[in-house]
Amino acid sequence: MTRLLLMSDTHVPVRAKDLPAPLWNAVDAADVVVHAGDWMAVELLDALQARAARLVAVWGNNDGDALRARLPEVARAEIDGVRFAVTHETGAAQGREKRCAARFPDIDVLVFGHSHIPWDSTAENGLRLLNPGSPTDRRRQPTHTWMTAEVRDGALTDVVLHPLEP
Repeated sequence: MTRLLLMSDTHVPVRAKDLPAPLWNAVDAADVVVHAGDWMAVELLDALQARAARLVAVWGNNDGDALRARLPEVARAEIDGVRFAVTHETGAAQGREKRCAARFPDIDVLVFGHSHIPWDSTAENGLRLLNPGSPTDRRRQPTHTWMTAEVRDGALTDVVLHPLEP
């Protein structure tokens, strides 16, 4: 069993000076941390790389040259037999599943960000789409969020959206 932590749109230090303490605790507990972009500062990337057992990450539309030089636009990783892709933007919500299934036909799980709106859906071809929201900029959402999940026996299980308590 592999424990995953999914986050996106951290916007540190613009929206927060640092990640919330419960999220850092989740980083420490995870076997793999996935970040779907909009970091804003290289220092957070350095801190996550130092603390995470394994980091799979991409840059987002608000990330500058320093982050783009170190991170891909799309990351792919196989985790215990499950094929993951990570990207920041997937376009409009309408038609997202069909668009992403066509763009990522060889992927089991797509983690994305950008909207700050949590998302969990499955395309007709079985592609699971997950957006963990944002732990620092909730926009129109009731709380800040991130996700955890597990990969067990070659399948994604136990996907949980975690709200940050006010």
